Amino acid sequence: MFFFLCIVFRALGRQFKARLMIALTVALGASLTTSMLAVMLDVGDKVNEELTSYGANIEILPQSVAAVSSLYNIDNTTTHGALQEADLPKIKEIFWSLAITDFSPYLYVPAATRDGAPVDVVGTWWKKTFISATGEKVTTGTANLRDWWQLDGKLPSDDDDNLVVAGSRVASLMGWKVGDKVNFGTESQAGDFQVAAIFTSGDDEENKVFTTLKTAQDLSNRAGQVDKIEVRAITTPENELAKRAAQDPSSLSAQDWETWYCTSYVSSIAYQLEEVMHNASAKPVRQIAESEGVILEKIQLIMLMVAVLATLASSLGIANLVTASVMERAKEIGVMKAIGARNFAIAGQIVTETLIVGLVGGLVGFAGGFGLAQLVGYLVFQSSINMRPMVIPLMALIILATVLVGSLPAIRSLVKLNPTEVLHGR
Repeated sequence: MFFFLCIVFRALGRQFKARLMIALTVALGASLTTSMLAVMLDVGDKVNEELTSYGANIEILPQSVAAVSSLYNIDNTTTHGALQEADLPKIKEIFWSLAITDFSPYLYVPAATRDGAPVDVVGTWWKKTFISATGEKVTTGTANLRDWWQLDGKLPSDDDDNLVVAGSRVASLMGWKVGDKVNFGTESQAGDFQVAAIFTSGDDEENKVFTTLKTAQDLSNRAGQVDKIEVRAITTPENELAKRAAQDPSSLSAQDWETWYCTSYVSSIAYQLEEVMHNASAKPVRQIAESEGVILEKIQLIMLMVAVLATLASSLGIANLVTASVMERAKEIGVMKAIGARNFAIAGQIVTETLIVGLVGGLVGFAGGFGLAQLVGYLVFQSSINMRPMVIPLMALIILATVLVGSLPAIRSLVKLNPTEVLHGR
C-alpha cells in the first residue's frame, strides 16, 4: 500500500496543468450543484414565507357558516352561528402552535351613518397581546396580517374603541379624511368615532370600516362572539399524503395518520385547530396552499435539472482530460504493463490520482457553492439559504460518481493499450 501511494503522489507532481484543469472542472460542477441542492432543499420554507406574507392561509368559520359556504361555493358571513372570542388563545395551544405566526378575529356588522348611508363595519384585533396557556407572550392581529396595506395615518391600538380605519373606497364615497369625526351604528346602538387612518389594499376590504372587536361587539349586541378567524402559519408544502388526509383523515392508516398529524401541513394544522375550538371549521385558503405546491414543484424541478446537467458536464470534462492524460502517459503505462502490472492496478492508480485531484476541486467547489447559494437567496428571497446537513454527504457521493464516470473512457483506453506497440513507437 505504501509503495502504491508513493507512485500515486509522485505521479501527481507531474502534468500539473492537466491536474489543475481536472480540479477546476470538478470545482465548477460542484459549486453549481451544491448551490442548486442547497436552494432546492431550503426553497420550500422560502416560498412559504413569501406566500404567507400575502395574508392568511387558514380560515376558521362557525360550522354552520362553513357548511353553507362549501355547499353553495360562496363567501358567506351572514348565516347564524358564531365562534367564541374566549377560544382564541387556544390557537397557540395546538401541537403545531410554533408554526402559527399570526391570527386575527373578525366580526361583521351591517351599520349605517346618521344620514342612512350603509356602512360595512368589521371588528378586529389590531395588535393584541396576551399570555398563552404555555406562558408564551403572544402579540398578533390585523396589523400583522395586513402588513401590505398602504396607510394614510396610523393604525389604532386595541384600547382605542373610538378610532376607526376606513377603506379608501368608502372614505372617498363618504368624503372622510384622516382625523374626521364620523357617526354610524345599528338600530340598537350608535356612536361617534374618529378616522385614525385610511388604507388602500386593492381588494373588497376598501369598502369596509375597521374598528376594534369590542366596538363591533357592542354595536351588534354580540358580546364575546366573532364571525371568522384568519390564521397565518408556516407550513410544509402539501404532498400526496396531505391531499388524501385533507379529503378524509380517517381513511389514513395509523402510520400515515401519525406522519400527517406530526407534520406541519396546512391540513393537519387546520385539523388541530378544529380539535381545540368549539363549533369551528378550519379550512386552508386553497389559492395560497395550492400555489405554494405548484410553485415549489416547478422551482425544485428546475434546480434538479441544473444540478444534473452540471454533473454531466463535469463528467464529460473529466473524461476528456483524464483520457488525454492517459494518452500522454502511454509509454509509462506501457512499461508498467511490460514489467507485469495488471490493468486493474494501473486503473486503480489512475482513478486514485483523479479522486485526490477531484477531492481538492470538490472542497473548493463546495465552498464556492455555499457562497453562490447565499447569493441566490439574497437576490431571489432577500434572505440567506440554510445549508442542510444532508447536502454534504450528497455532494460527496456526487463528486465520487462524477470522477468515476469521468474516468471510465480513460480506463477503457488504458485496457486497450498494447505495450508492445507503444514501446516500439507505433
